[in-house]
Amino acid sequence: MEYLIWYNTDRPHRGIGKILPMRYYLDKFIPPSQSNILWTLTKTCAADLEMLKLALLTKMASPEALTPQNFRLVDASLNRTAEGLRYLEDVARFLLNDPALTKRLKLMRHNLLVSDWQFQKRLLEFRDATGDVGLGINIAVEKENKRDLLSSIVANSRRAQEALRTLEEFSKISCFSTHLNANKLEQTRFDLYTIEKELAGKLLRQDKTDRLHGIYIIIDIQALNGRSHLDVALQAIEGGASVIQLRDKMLDHGKLLPIARDLKGLCSEKNVLYIINDYIDIALAVQADGIHLGQTDLPIAVARKMVPMDMVIGCSTDTVTQAKHAVANGADYVAVGAIFPSSSKETEVIGLKALSKIKQAVPVPVVAIGGINKTNIAEVKLAGADAAAVISAVMSAALPEKVVRELTRKFEAVK
Repeated sequence: MEYLIWYNTDRPHRGIGKILPMRYYLDKFIPPSQSNILWTLTKTCAADLEMLKLALLTKMASPEALTPQNFRLVDASLNRTAEGLRYLEDVARFLLNDPALTKRLKLMRHNLLVSDWQFQKRLLEFRDATGDVGLGINIAVEKENKRDLLSSIVANSRRAQEALRTLEEFSKISCFSTHLNANKLEQTRFDLYTIEKELAGKLLRQDKTDRLHGIYIIIDIQALNGRSHLDVALQAIEGGASVIQLRDKMLDHGKLLPIARDLKGLCSEKNVLYIINDYIDIALAVQADGIHLGQTDLPIAVARKMVPMDMVIGCSTDTVTQAKHAVANGADYVAVGAIFPSSSKETEVIGLKALSKIKQAVPVPVVAIGGINKTNIAEVKLAGADAAAVISAVMSAALPEKVVRELTRKFEAVK
């Protein structure tokens, strides 16, 4: 089949006009005085139309746009984008164990692949890696060749973002506009700005989430029955507690704040993770390591925007659906319960099977809570819990340190 392609040089941004099958026509330009150009190319298969369009755009584009250097620039920018995205994807997948971020980065990378083989062929033909004048040029910072993981995330994000901006500009040149979508490139760049922040935040919180294991002690002010919050917390820490949470439902925030500050100082001194239950204002005021929210508290996605990017957010859950929703919205860990009947809080008992199902369903630490004591803590660990939250068994003990030490020993004994 033969084709007639009508191209309007007065409106190059409109790209190729109609492609019409017909008999042999002129394979040359109409005189320059004419605004329209007839071009015919003979092909035998409609599948070759993309190649015809590329050939036409190449011949019709301005001479300065068709140099090998421009094709090399586009090729290099596509490569830099893919390389940066692949690094970020591997960090999300293997180091942060984040399936949602991994999927987003993988889709982003695949959506930028050049699907037109003829265009890809031109890019490969003009590639000249050994002749790149930028090869071997390094600034002082690059020569040091020393980066931590956060710096590498930022560097590779910038690499991809800058390359995307270059591609976006070149997509406005007629010979590249058919193969590079300016709007798509711009949206990808802005999406990557958001992903960079999420990756950096996850990494900054990883050290804290890695410490969410073992015995998680909840200091409930009402359950202390007049005893010193600092004394009980110190004994719990000396007994092996890895996390201290402050919980109170009665005191006004003005009276709770100095208590929160006391515990923050102790936990910082002992290098123990410090969590505030419910109250974001208190957590921010004392610079706690994290905030724990219930199902009826402020939504996690909203809370994430309010707190520093390195602050851990936990969420109470009792079903797989709740746990998955919490993680999808930014929770760094989930508390699951009540596992057993509890004297500190009236709530539905969901049992060990529910704990196991939730552990299998989410990629974040799982903290079991509700009625846990020295007689059943081993079962909690066997069911998959990363940590066991304890209230009554410690708050009511005459010697909290001794109780926590025994709980720690039994929990860690299960492998």
